[in-house]
Amino acid sequence: KTAEWEERSKTRAEELVAIADTIKVLNDDDALDLFNKAMPKPAGASFLQVQVAASALRSRALAEIRKGSRRSRSPKLDLIALALNGKAVGFEKVIAMVDEMSENLKKEQEADDTKRDYCQEEIDKAEDKSKSLEQSIKDSEAAIDKMEGELTKLKEEVAALKKGIVALDKSVAEATEQ
Repeated sequence: KTAEWEERSKTRAEELVAIADTIKVLNDDDALDLFNKAMPKPAGASFLQVQVAASALRSRALAEIRKGSRRSRSPKLDLIALALNGKAVGFEKVIAMVDEMSENLKKEQEADDTKRDYCQEEIDKAEDKSKSLEQSIKDSEAAIDKMEGELTKLKEEVAALKKGIVALDKSVAEATEQ
């Protein structure tokens, strides 16, 4: 379970890094310039210039997503890469998808942390109970050993008393004969 936990944590961290890199690319000054150019203005920029910049930005974002996808093999990142590659989805939808994935990963991480803490508490309780039971067993064994020693001592005393009774009976019988 520890190995699974470490693998999930590592994968989640890699996904978060890829998402952060993508957000960084999308929030870059170049992206802001691109968005400003894409908005219709009276003096308007050349359509070809906007398309080339959008293409370059899309390529950079796609490269970051693919890099993260190769590291973590996440279907969610593959979906975002497919959306960017298909060029049918605007950056707003991609950013929304990235934000949603980031929130989901944070929620999953919090749930995993909570579960890990709960499991650790339960393990600690079980270890404490085990130690308590082991100590109880040791105490019981010591009491049994002590009682066995006392039992042996009492058996010896009973045997000595029986010999004394036999000797006393013998001397009473001799005294009555005389």
